[in-house]
Amino acid sequence: MEERTTLQRSLKPHWVWAIALGSSIGWGAFVQPTTWMSTAGPLGVILGFFIGALLMMLIAVSYGFLIKSFPVSGGEFAYSYISLGRTHAFISGWFLTLGYLCIVALNASAFSLMVKFVFPALLENMHMYTIAGWDVYFMEVIIASVLLGIFGYFNVKGSSLSGRMQFVFCSIMVIGVIAITFMVGGQPGAGLDNVAPLFPADTTAFAAIISIVAIAPWAYVGFDNVPQAAEEFHFSSKKAFTLIILAIFFAALLYSMMILATAMVEPWQGLVAQEGTWGTGAAIQGMLGNMGLVILVTALTMGIFTGLNGFTISSSRLLFAMSRAKIIPKAFSKLHPKYETPYVGIIFTVAVAALAPWFGRQALTWVVDMSSVGVTIAYFYTCFTAFTLFKWSKGKDFNPKKHVVAPVKKTLAAFGMLASVTFLGLLLIPGSPAALGMESFIALVIWIALGAVFYLANRTELKKIPKEELNYLILGNKKIEAKNRG
Repeated sequence: MEERTTLQRSLKPHWVWAIALGSSIGWGAFVQPTTWMSTAGPLGVILGFFIGALLMMLIAVSYGFLIKSFPVSGGEFAYSYISLGRTHAFISGWFLTLGYLCIVALNASAFSLMVKFVFPALLENMHMYTIAGWDVYFMEVIIASVLLGIFGYFNVKGSSLSGRMQFVFCSIMVIGVIAITFMVGGQPGAGLDNVAPLFPADTTAFAAIISIVAIAPWAYVGFDNVPQAAEEFHFSSKKAFTLIILAIFFAALLYSMMILATAMVEPWQGLVAQEGTWGTGAAIQGMLGNMGLVILVTALTMGIFTGLNGFTISSSRLLFAMSRAKIIPKAFSKLHPKYETPYVGIIFTVAVAALAPWFGRQALTWVVDMSSVGVTIAYFYTCFTAFTLFKWSKGKDFNPKKHVVAPVKKTLAAFGMLASVTFLGLLLIPGSPAALGMESFIALVIWIALGAVFYLANRTELKKIPKEELNYLILGNKKIEAKNRG
């Protein structure tokens, strides 16, 4: 049996917390408040995000247990293998890979959008063509590509550097959001009176809240970056659950603070009516002047940077784990000779993401919307695996190496499965508040077809790998055992 390549343990707890929080809070928290309020109203958005956070915490119970028991790179890919075998591991890994790559690309294009708002004359140079109504400028492509290259370089240089950077970026972002909220709240003419009415007049409160709960998998995707980095923890994997819960809670808080900061400036219906503008940016600049805009743009930049960095880490580690298991080419599990990072996966992530700006942001959002399905499927696999490992009670056939007596956690894992199926239904059932558009649905079908072709082409070779060898390559152990129980 060949030697199993492993990654250095160099990530500290606060860095991992920053990876989870920073990946969850991206450009959307700063760019989308007026869009969300037009759908659900200020209170509808806030309640929707907190209910979504609670549902994510249910799912996080399963993540916490599995990270503690199987602290390996690959996350959901490894968990799917534990409960359902190599075919389901491939399905989970295939969908997650696309999801992570798309989010990296979307964050890079979001940075170009921000530059366009602040310096329109700089970005709107060298117009090339229009795709799906979106004008593509060569300067936009250059800015996104350079940014991706910088983060790719930092990630190749080591987990310690990228982890430290993530914490710094995340701290600046949190401070910026707090500063904006309190500065707006202290201004004459601003305040909670402007937040009324709490819900839109053209829909029920329930429908408004559900429309926001439906996007929870998109809003909180990023906490699942923690298991991808589990092999690099320089601390006990038992802490992972606490770090995830704290990240989800703070993400809900930051989303809510940005909604409040935007709605307190002036009656929110007026902001929502201003189509084609960055509503939050215009509102903050109008109330706090250029200083407020600088703070907002800084927080937004940090949100983009944390998303770029966090998902580049996760994407490369997922590719590394799948390569180590011989599911994708061996090159992805090679480590840099000096920095000992999975540099091929990092370069691949940057290269694929750098293609996206050439197709325009509108086309990219179709693929990103579709990738939410993949993330939700990964949530289900994780909860299902935890459910199979938890036992209601200690019976005659109880094997303490494989199962944990935890009826409450088993129940929570079942609720996590139900939440995942619900989210999947909201994405796929026509007419639901978060149903995929036709373009996104077509992209999903294409990606499934590509995965099927790839799997069938490699199925024979994959089936030849003995189960004990695959256990060792994926989990570091010839037998599947739930270690560090309790």
